[in-house]
Amino acid sequence: MKVEELVRRSLHQMAESDAYPDPGLAGRALRTRRRRRARGITGAVAAVAAVVAVAVAVPLAVPGSGEGGPATGPRQDVVGRPGESPPQGLIAAGDMALSTWHTRETEKLPGGDAIEGRKWRLYDPDTGRYEETDWSWVDVAPGMRTAAVLEKDLPADRIGLLDLATGEVERWIPVDGEGVGSVEFSPDGERLVATAYSHNPDRRFKDASYWLNEDKLPGAKRSRTGFYVVDVDSGDAAYTELPYSDDPDNRVTGMNGREDLNWNSDGELLWEHWPYEPGRKYYDLDGGQSDPPAQEKHVSYAEAGLSPDGRLVGGEFAGEGDEISSEVLDARTGKRVTTVPGQQLLAWADDERLIAWGCDPGVCQKNEYRNRLVLIDLDGDKVIPLSGNRGGNGADAGRWEPEFTER
Repeated sequence: MKVEELVRRSLHQMAESDAYPDPGLAGRALRTRRRRRARGITGAVAAVAAVVAVAVAVPLAVPGSGEGGPATGPRQDVVGRPGESPPQGLIAAGDMALSTWHTRETEKLPGGDAIEGRKWRLYDPDTGRYEETDWSWVDVAPGMRTAAVLEKDLPADRIGLLDLATGEVERWIPVDGEGVGSVEFSPDGERLVATAYSHNPDRRFKDASYWLNEDKLPGAKRSRTGFYVVDVDSGDAAYTELPYSDDPDNRVTGMNGREDLNWNSDGELLWEHWPYEPGRKYYDLDGGQSDPPAQEKHVSYAEAGLSPDGRLVGGEFAGEGDEISSEVLDARTGKRVTTVPGQQLLAWADDERLIAWGCDPGVCQKNEYRNRLVLIDLDGDKVIPLSGNRGGNGADAGRWEPEFTER
């Protein structure tokens, strides 16, 4: 396997874990090859200088919670907070809104172990702000009225359904058997997939320590046992055994204890991240391995994935030299349709626009991690800032990570 491919896949594994690459790793990767994906880029962004950047700071309307009204209030096409990082007020574009964001936090335990969990901020339609929560895991349903939450100590033995209008848990759904460490709504919001673990996937163990640069860190132990598919209305939870994939060529010792399962675009299959092409491994709801759906055959590591109309795929970093760009592919053929001035594609706002991490001329020249949320059209001639620039670098556990939901 080529060196650059190993670097890319190793970075992907670190991105999905609670470990971060040191800032120098990107430079070393670039010396191997200038063209690589978003988390490993360095250099200037002069090619983006011609992009029209329009800052949008729309006052947030007081949201209503009446039957049938949107949870985020009267809808405005773009709600940006270019002066806020991390964001305090609502960010939204097209069909999507920033429903939650989280930071990574490490709790040291006696004996040298640690918990490397997430601190979640959840959008509160009453205050119009992202409020701090004590939940260990949060996923917001389409429509942004309900969130599935897990209590602090993982794995959890029940799933809460949180009413975002009241801030109260309306109902608890017990899981009988293995506890769960993550939960995700299906695209239609009618089901949940909850990944089961035998111990906390965020726990790090002294007796599994590994070296990261000059530091010896407590490491993860893989413990996925299976998953539950939960009917939201009835609360019925069906368990399927599906241990982690023990591939001798896929050993990332110590870095990643999570192997959460996710819904595919139509809610017919599940997938998990995979360090080899095409970047995802698919399963049916009985736990059997499945081929990728035809429309998702060319979906890879980029978070944006398939466009709402199924025509396009948000692809990987495609910049050459100092250029900052990512490719957009034809979902049928996998061929490049265009490139857009984004560092990393995160979500489709609609069929014609993408939400991405972006870099400004003069900012990422000095620090590649100083990116911000932007809205990009497929022509690439218009970039609208949605947040302020993030601080720190890739090793900074306090950096905020966004989660987007259909509103």
